[in-house]
Amino acid sequence: MRDTRESRLLLVLLIAIAFALITVDIRGGEESPVDGARQAAAAVFGPVENGVASAVDPIGNAIGAVRDSGERHTRIAALENENAALKAKLGSDDRNRSRLRELDSLLKTAGAGQYGIKAAQVVAIGAAQGFSWTVTIDAGANDGIQRDMTVLNGSGLVGRVTTVGPSTSTVLLANDPDFTVGTRMEKTDELGFATGQGNGPLLVQLLNGKAKVKTGDRLVTFGSQANKPFVPGVPVGEVVRADPLGGGLTRNIYVRTYVSFSKLDIVGVVVQAPRTNPRDMVLPPKPKPTPTPTVTVTVSPPPPEGQQQGGDGQQPAGDTTQDQARKPEDQQQNQQQEQGD
Repeated sequence: MRDTRESRLLLVLLIAIAFALITVDIRGGEESPVDGARQAAAAVFGPVENGVASAVDPIGNAIGAVRDSGERHTRIAALENENAALKAKLGSDDRNRSRLRELDSLLKTAGAGQYGIKAAQVVAIGAAQGFSWTVTIDAGANDGIQRDMTVLNGSGLVGRVTTVGPSTSTVLLANDPDFTVGTRMEKTDELGFATGQGNGPLLVQLLNGKAKVKTGDRLVTFGSQANKPFVPGVPVGEVVRADPLGGGLTRNIYVRTYVSFSKLDIVGVVVQAPRTNPRDMVLPPKPKPTPTPTVTVTVSPPPPEGQQQGGDGQQPAGDTTQDQARKPEDQQQNQQQEQGD
C-alpha cells in the first residue's frame, strides 16, 4: 500500500474502531456483544497457534538448553573443585592424625627413658649420600643438633647423626652395614654388638659364646662413653634366630628391629642423655598370651564282674534302680486288671 492521504485516514479509522470494540468488550464483561466473535476466532486460530508452538518449542528448548548448559557446566566445575578440596583436606587430616600418633608415641618413649629430645621430620632419603642407608631430617645446628647423637622414634632405635648442617642433618640408619651399636639383652644382661644388614635382621655377636638365647628375647642399647653416639636403654629389637652353640668365643644371633626403616616420618634426636640408665624400662610391654581352654574327660571305672552278672544271687545296683522305677507302673496295671475282673 502506498503512503497516501486516504491510507492514513483508513488507518486512523481502523484504530478508532479497535479502541471502540475494546471499550465495549471491557464494559460488557461476560455479556460482551463481541464474545461470540472472540470464541469463533479462537476456534479458527487456536489449532494454528498450537501447531506453530509445537514447531517452535524444540528451537526454544535448544536455545534454553544451550543457555543452561553454561550454568550447569560452571556448577559442575565448582562442585568438582569443592570435592577436590575436601579430599585434600581429608587426606591432610589423615596424615596429620598419623603424625600426631607418631609424635605421641615418640614422647611416651622419650618420657619412659628420660631422654631430652628434639623432634624432627624426615624430609629426604639417602640417595644423595651414596649407597648408604641414610635419611635427612629438618633439624640441624640451629636446633642444637650435633654429630654422633642418638636418633629414635616411638618404636625404638633409628640410627645416629653423622652430618650436621645449619637446618638439616643426615642420619645413618641402624640397618646400614656400616652401622654398629652395643647391645644388652633383657634380664640376662648378655652383651654384644649389632651390625646392620640392609633389609635383613640385625646380626648381633654376643660376647658370651655359651649364652642361652631363645626366640623373642629382647635387646636394648648398652650405651656409649659420654652417651655418644648412643644413650643406654633404647629398644633395638627381638631375637628371631640364633646360631647353634659351638666352641667359639662368641655366638651370633639375628634380631628383628622394632623400627620399620621404610616408614620413617617423625623422629627424635636425643640432645640430653638421661641421668640414670633406664635399662629395660623403655621396652614395650610384652603381649599377654591368650589362655587356651582345656577340656577334662573323666572316665569312670566299670563295675566289678560279679555285679555285672549277679553272681552272688543279687541284682546289680542298676537293675534294682530300674525295678524301683517300674514298680508304680506294675501296681497301676494290676489295679486295672482287678477292676476289670
